[in-house]
Amino acid sequence: MWDEERTREEFELAAQNSLPVLEEVPEKAINTDPEQPTHILIEGDNYHALSVLNYTHGESVDVIFIDPPYNKGISGSNDFRYNDRFVDNEDAFRHSKWLSFMDKRLRLARNILKSTGVIFMTISDDEVHHLRCLMDEIFGEENFVANVVWQKKQSPQNDATYLSDMHDHILVYAKKAKKNKKDPEGWQISFLKRTEKQNARAGNPDNDPRGAWISSDYTCNKTAEQRPNLYYPLINPFTKKKVYPSRQRVWRYEKSTHEIHVKENRIWWGANGEGFPRLKKFVSDLQKGIVPSTWWERELVGDNQEARSELREILNDENVDFDTPKPVRLIKHILSIATQAGGDEIIVDFFAGSGTTAHAVLELNEEDGGNRQSILITNNENKIMTEICYPRVKRVIEGYEFVGSDKKLLFEEKLGLSHLKKIESVLAEYEKIRQVNESDFGQIRGEFKDNTLRLWGIKNFDGFKDGLGGNLKYFRTSFVPSEPSDENKELLTRQSVEMLCLREGTFEFVTETDVWKIFKNNQRYTAILFDQLSISDLKEELEKLDKPVSVYVFSLEDDNFASEFADMKDKVKVCAIPEAILRVYRRIYQ
Repeated sequence: MWDEERTREEFELAAQNSLPVLEEVPEKAINTDPEQPTHILIEGDNYHALSVLNYTHGESVDVIFIDPPYNKGISGSNDFRYNDRFVDNEDAFRHSKWLSFMDKRLRLARNILKSTGVIFMTISDDEVHHLRCLMDEIFGEENFVANVVWQKKQSPQNDATYLSDMHDHILVYAKKAKKNKKDPEGWQISFLKRTEKQNARAGNPDNDPRGAWISSDYTCNKTAEQRPNLYYPLINPFTKKKVYPSRQRVWRYEKSTHEIHVKENRIWWGANGEGFPRLKKFVSDLQKGIVPSTWWERELVGDNQEARSELREILNDENVDFDTPKPVRLIKHILSIATQAGGDEIIVDFFAGSGTTAHAVLELNEEDGGNRQSILITNNENKIMTEICYPRVKRVIEGYEFVGSDKKLLFEEKLGLSHLKKIESVLAEYEKIRQVNESDFGQIRGEFKDNTLRLWGIKNFDGFKDGLGGNLKYFRTSFVPSEPSDENKELLTRQSVEMLCLREGTFEFVTETDVWKIFKNNQRYTAILFDQLSISDLKEELEKLDKPVSVYVFSLEDDNFASEFADMKDKVKVCAIPEAILRVYRRIYQ
């Protein structure tokens, strides 16, 4: 596909002599609520960090979202750095370098996804075709789910040479896609909640005892030649006349299904009984939600301008220099599709940038009571981790001082010709929402722009904005020698404490001696033993613990210590290290 030798990254050569581990930066930890999940920030090259996750989170991650460099190849754009040099359009190997860069990371990313996992990737027109081919090779084209088009801008750029680009792509691949709707295996999409606005469009003009309903088209886009069984007459119960569909657009349902609809009083013939038939769909039947589409307008998920405003507000800096943050609403929309309401999924973003993914996870957990955990990875190029990503996540958790105004969209309706026929009901809903929200906002402001009627609620704010709560651990990638000497194996074991705590999710320190360390969370303990001669002493300590324990025992070989803990098998799970870690690294760095 590309010249691999020409496009090798410098870190690959360095990795021949060292292996990545994690070291904690304890002064950056945040603890606000032991009942909430602990989110993870990892500072370092994402290839090294993904290597660590291949051990700590192999086939354990539910969702990956990434916003990788777009490789636009614009001189001076600082878009994509490869081997410490920015790549521009004069580089004959620009696409090869980008593909090599992405290939290595995406293969590691696939390893950490569950069989039911999914990955979302934003990308521009410059590389979307290359990324599709690469993903087809790594994930399999049968696992392609969708190419979502996201409207990232509000207004066209008048200085564009040809056409003003108004969109980006979001490629979606499942680790294993369902073969059909009834397939029990593979990634399961979550339907989007119906909004109050959508439910408000329902009515009950015939006083149906089943409640409010909306009507849908009773025809489909097939011709009579294509579907002769769907071209037949219906009998209007009011006029007793036969009604045929167009030969270019036949009925959506077969006769047997239509007869069921008639029996269940699901056909709407209009207020006067002389209209064209439509199917009644009751709101009570639609509560499972809405199937997401592949066209996401900025009004639905936000745009780049909104993302920059969010970042500047939180960092309290109008001059913050980050051109391509993603709006929180965009990531929340993705997570609403990719996770369950109130769920406890693990979400990884290894091009973390400004930290939007962690922000979105925190907000969504707050809204639906979820316990989702985010793991974000980014290097510290231009101090993006220490001055943008970490401060943002910290402030979202702990709160921050803010002077300005909060703006919330209360109502939005795009007015086309079909809406003009019911303009009175649209305006009535608009006015009702205005009255209901007047007491909650300092200002209610209406707006009509781009054929869209909107109503905004505005609150002036001067003070401390409460944080969303949560916990955070901050790690940096570090290295140990890869030469398999006894000394280096012991060093790797002692330097793997943070990795093991991350693997087990046990970050609270319990106790330590010269030969062991013990950590815990609300469900279990993790014990790390550096001297197998002290197993009996450790077992005495473990007897005092009231939850299951994962025990990691240092061994120069790959000893099986199950017999030593046989009398505690219902409580203890044991593993020899560092061989378990080395097995994973050998697959990656061979």
